[in-house]
Amino acid sequence: MVMVYTVAWRYLLAARYHIELVNLLAELTEGKNVYTEIKCHSLITLDDVVSIVTHPECIIEVKEAYINFLNHCYIDTEVEMKEIYNSHHIWSLFEKSFLVDMGRVATAPPDRRHADKALENYVINSLMNIITTFFNSPFSDQSQTIQKYLDEARDFWGQPYVQQYSSETRQPVFVQLLHHVYRVSQAVLGHQRVNVENCIKTLTEVARKHNISIPSDLEAQVVSMSQRTNIIMSRTATQWSKRATRRDASSTSLSGKMDHLVIEQDFHSVVSVLEAELRPLVTAELSVLVDILYQPHLLFRPDSEASIKCQNGGFISRLIRHCEVLLEEKDEKLCIQVLKTLKDMITDSEYGEKGDALRELLLNRYFDQWSKREAADYNTRQSPSQGDIVQRRSGKTLAEVQCDLAKKGAAVLVVDLVMKSQKCNRIFVEAVELGIALLENGNREIQDMLYNKLRESDKSQNFFKVFSTKMKEAVQEIRNTVTVNTSDISAKSSDDKDVQKDGDKLTRKKGVHKLNGLVMNDEIREELSAAASVTSQAYTNIRAGNTGDDNNLGISPLEEASDFGGRGNKEAAADNPKLSEKISVMEPVLRFLQLLCENHNLYLQNYLRDQRNKTNYNLVSETLMFLDCICGSTTGGLGLLGLYINEHNVSLINQTLATLTEYCQGPCHENQNCIAMHESNGLHIITALILSDINPLAKTRMDLVLELKNNASKLLLAIMESRADSENAERILQSMNIDQLLDVVCNLYHQESMDDDEFFDDGTAENEDGVSPREVGHNIYILCHQLAKHNKDLEDLLSKTGNDKYTKALRHYKENTAQIEIVRSDRTMEQIVFPIPEICKYLTNETKIRVYNTAERDEQASKVPDFFEKCEEMFREMQWQKKLKSQAVLSTISNYMSLWGRLLFILAVVINLIVAFFYPYTSQLPNVNSHVNGLLWVVLLIALAIVVTLPKKVFMYILGFLLIMRVIFSFGPEPALWLLGSANVLIKGVHLVSIMGNKGTFAKSFKQKVTDGELSYHVVYLVFCVLGLSVHPFCYSVLLFDVVYREETLLNVMRSVTRNGWSIILTAALALILVYLFSIIGYTFFNDDFLVDVPENVMDWDTIQKDIDEKVQEYVTNQLKPLTAEGTCEIGADCTEDEAKSFAKDVATDVIASLEDKSNLLIEVGDKKENACSSLLMCIVTTLNHGLRSGGGIGDILQPHSTNENYFVPRVIYDLLFFFIVIIIVLNLIFGVIIDTFADLRSEKQNSEEILKNSCFICGLKRASFDNKAVNFEDHIKREHNMWHYLYFYVQVNVKDPTEFTGPESYVYTLVREKDLNWFPRMRAMSLSIGETEGEVNDVRCLSVKLDLLKSLVDNLISQLTELKDAMSKQQKYRSRREILSTTSNYTQQYAAPAGPMDLIQQYQAT
Repeated sequence: MVMVYTVAWRYLLAARYHIELVNLLAELTEGKNVYTEIKCHSLITLDDVVSIVTHPECIIEVKEAYINFLNHCYIDTEVEMKEIYNSHHIWSLFEKSFLVDMGRVATAPPDRRHADKALENYVINSLMNIITTFFNSPFSDQSQTIQKYLDEARDFWGQPYVQQYSSETRQPVFVQLLHHVYRVSQAVLGHQRVNVENCIKTLTEVARKHNISIPSDLEAQVVSMSQRTNIIMSRTATQWSKRATRRDASSTSLSGKMDHLVIEQDFHSVVSVLEAELRPLVTAELSVLVDILYQPHLLFRPDSEASIKCQNGGFISRLIRHCEVLLEEKDEKLCIQVLKTLKDMITDSEYGEKGDALRELLLNRYFDQWSKREAADYNTRQSPSQGDIVQRRSGKTLAEVQCDLAKKGAAVLVVDLVMKSQKCNRIFVEAVELGIALLENGNREIQDMLYNKLRESDKSQNFFKVFSTKMKEAVQEIRNTVTVNTSDISAKSSDDKDVQKDGDKLTRKKGVHKLNGLVMNDEIREELSAAASVTSQAYTNIRAGNTGDDNNLGISPLEEASDFGGRGNKEAAADNPKLSEKISVMEPVLRFLQLLCENHNLYLQNYLRDQRNKTNYNLVSETLMFLDCICGSTTGGLGLLGLYINEHNVSLINQTLATLTEYCQGPCHENQNCIAMHESNGLHIITALILSDINPLAKTRMDLVLELKNNASKLLLAIMESRADSENAERILQSMNIDQLLDVVCNLYHQESMDDDEFFDDGTAENEDGVSPREVGHNIYILCHQLAKHNKDLEDLLSKTGNDKYTKALRHYKENTAQIEIVRSDRTMEQIVFPIPEICKYLTNETKIRVYNTAERDEQASKVPDFFEKCEEMFREMQWQKKLKSQAVLSTISNYMSLWGRLLFILAVVINLIVAFFYPYTSQLPNVNSHVNGLLWVVLLIALAIVVTLPKKVFMYILGFLLIMRVIFSFGPEPALWLLGSANVLIKGVHLVSIMGNKGTFAKSFKQKVTDGELSYHVVYLVFCVLGLSVHPFCYSVLLFDVVYREETLLNVMRSVTRNGWSIILTAALALILVYLFSIIGYTFFNDDFLVDVPENVMDWDTIQKDIDEKVQEYVTNQLKPLTAEGTCEIGADCTEDEAKSFAKDVATDVIASLEDKSNLLIEVGDKKENACSSLLMCIVTTLNHGLRSGGGIGDILQPHSTNENYFVPRVIYDLLFFFIVIIIVLNLIFGVIIDTFADLRSEKQNSEEILKNSCFICGLKRASFDNKAVNFEDHIKREHNMWHYLYFYVQVNVKDPTEFTGPESYVYTLVREKDLNWFPRMRAMSLSIGETEGEVNDVRCLSVKLDLLKSLVDNLISQLTELKDAMSKQQKYRSRREILSTTSNYTQQYAAPAGPMDLIQQYQAT
């Protein structure tokens, strides 16, 4: 028996194992997975499924497993499985298995307690699901699934039944299937009929579509069931609608609100809650893949080959290379998923508490003891450079992750995919997005890598051709779309009117159309449309997070579904058209091009304009043309920007402006000229964005309009950046109206005030991520400031103070705008105008004064190095002061730090005056005449009235003094001193807190607090205040030394001693050595001469005896008489021995106490001579004490010698040497050092004051350099080289995002990080350079005039010389002819007859 059970148990386990294997295969094939489906076809064929399921002894669990496998592997597939649709297998299952099982369920007894639950669940869920899926499949419609050979039908149904159908049909099986499904629906309970009714509905639709004849009785039953279902649903919806209407009516008093608002609100809340709950979990689950890609070697055994390859980056490299293979094989989805994963490896996200818990759980499954490994790995990593943020997942900075992926081939992958994925838009977009992630924050290393890759491999032509083509396609698409939209505006309005009229007619005729109790008017349609849009977006986000699949351009399945919302949804879509695919792709493209030039990469800026190839693609010009087109310039709508700019394309326009700005900044003069001199309306479009109101977008989304104006102003500033000429500025001025420009600036300033009023009225705050109107107005004001240099009218308007509206706005912007001059690397000077950062207003005036007066000059007489070193300290003070403002009490105390210091000094003086005048204190009050007392009260009241009417410091001090006098005369000096001492301790505590608050001591470490000298001084001050109040009032005297700390003159006196303290110490040491030598000589040779007079005092015993007698008599008189009256003891009476001893003891005690206070008991009886050099130590002490204090040296106290004594001459030499060496030379050396040091300090102070008064703090130029110049010295140090403006610019480059830097800001930021001060102007100023340049131009002009005059003179001389030369040549020819004629005449006379005169004349004329 046991053996039978064992065998049965083994068979049961085998069956369970078999079922689980089939279920596993079914789960593997679930979804769209064509490769797994094809692989599973070879494991379980259709013949196997049919033979197992149709077996009469097959159990329900096996059937369910195989049916699920059949559904996922053969029917619900990605591609068509022709075998299931063109063969008899599925119909065999219908005939031999499905109909049998459904018949068993339909004929089951009505007693549900004995029903076969497994069979019912199998039929209701698995069978109904596979039948519905099979007939709903699109491949089912394409194949002849309903057709069947007549023989097969005849075998099953018999000859008579089949004659009513066609010769080749499967319709009998289909009809029988529908009949059995209907029977099942009648046999199951209501909540189990959902799948069954869906199956009946599907079969009915298939029968109607294929014209299948259904028996009339069966058709009537199906129709009746459908009607009952619709009635029940309608009745339920009506009841629910009534309840919702009653709830809405009870909760609100607005009768116009219908129950659809409740539906919409509840639905939105449900969707929001679901998204908020699921989004972090889905994102956290998907992020685990990125963690695995960061450390794939942990998946393998340590030191294995796979682990080593993965640790060296082999896995990521192969994954990147495989992405190109996927593109070639046209596996778009997997390629996109790989690109998304690579992009996720660069970004770092927050997942919340639940998301982090889920991540830890999943990571523990993949990695053993993940948290320990991760912590150990993080501890071994090197700390990043200052300012970089370490990503949580990778343990590296963003730049390190970007470079790591780029070195493994990600950068090359981006280039290749961009060129190869022109036909696949989704892959192109993902490739560009990956490039954006790699270049985020302007990674210069990756920029250089892409630049070298494009130049070396000659891929730039094809690479830039893709972007050029995309831009041209977008431009063409915009032209078509904008033309249609603008032409449809009038037609649409007329259509709306016609529709409204038709609707009114229908309403009058038929009343309002109702559906399920809801009034479907236009308002409801719009709200339902908005609800559908929000819901679609929410589901799209959740689905994208779950599956990682992308809907094309963000279009969700709900948006592609049937017309939910009906006509209203379509109308809403028509009113707010979204950008088409060709236009929307431009936003990531432009962002990618912007990041290529980020941080002012001049090589790539020029490369985008000119690739030096056979076919050049000027992306700078094409980007400008794209901006021109998207803003409507192609249709002539320069003044109608509101028709072209809407909520859908404003982000694209902003991105275009940002990209054009990055093209120009740096500066790149060629790109600036390309934009400014382009033949399109680009500049007009940019200026129109600033000047126009951009309605109707401004009425609903003013934040978008402000961002647009801000980016446009930045672009115009970038076009003029770092240019010495005025060509671009003049072109900008030609494209705008300066009066309108100032109106925009002032309106934005006052718009901020109106927004503030609305904020207090509505209680709503503005979005912190956007820009404020005043900030945008400030940027446009800086644009005006830069343009005013080239336009006199604009300069006059900026300085005009007529209109109050303009004056207030311009004064505000002027006070918050700074300008400095910097020196570029090529030693040219450039002026920078920038807004003063808000944090700079927290710099205290005390710090400004201290830095201004204490900045030290270096070897080159410049204060800039010391000032630059203090900039960081002042910046930290600003940050602390800003933080301090959030603490109201501490901020209030710190604001009056100087007041507390003055009060403390006054109290210290008053307290010491009271101590000096009234110590020791007496119990009696000071005697004051009644008239004086009354006069004091009158003066006190008068002083109080004056302080109330004229609250000045002098009157307040007088009132305080009178109050103190009144307290002294009324209560005595001791209570007044206690009151002032308590106030002193309290005010000093407040003063100490204010000092710590101003200096940020609370945020410093304990070591910094202890080593702070100023803090230690004030703590000691507080200690002496407490000691004076609690121990003795003489401690208050130490507080008077505060005058040394407060007064710079006394500090200089102290510095005169401490500055050259080492010299003084060495000189004093020399004096001690000399005193020691003289002491030895005196002790050796003149020991007997060290005699000093000491007074000798003896006791006056007579006085002592007299005092004792008086005390005894007083004691007897005052103490014993009362005792005698009482009868206890008297003189002469018999007293006991104890009483007598007690009496004697009391008398002695009182006498001794009285004698202790007597100071006249010692009397001086004469002087006594004492040897003060009994030992060498005493000799040294005497020489120091008397020798240095005596005017003539040690000789003044020594006994004089007679001239006849042997030691007379040595004694004279000894005295003279001590006097000259010690008294005259050494002591005067010490005094001279102190006096000279004090004189030097005074001279330095005067020199420093002279330098501060007559020299520029920044450049060091003297006041005389600006004499007879266009700019005087005061304007120079106030506007051109204001030292605090340089501090503000230092703060500007530290608080601003480096990716938002302009060219000069980027240049200065680089030098600031390197602590290079070459950007500060040294002995140079642009105003002087301009003057010198003008003088040189005048000299050149004069020289040019002189050269022109000289040239004209030379030309005249040349012409005269030419004429003279011609005349001389003619004369020479004439002479030569005469000589020839004379020679000829002589020859003729000799050998021929002489010629006549006429012959000679003819010869001459011929020659």
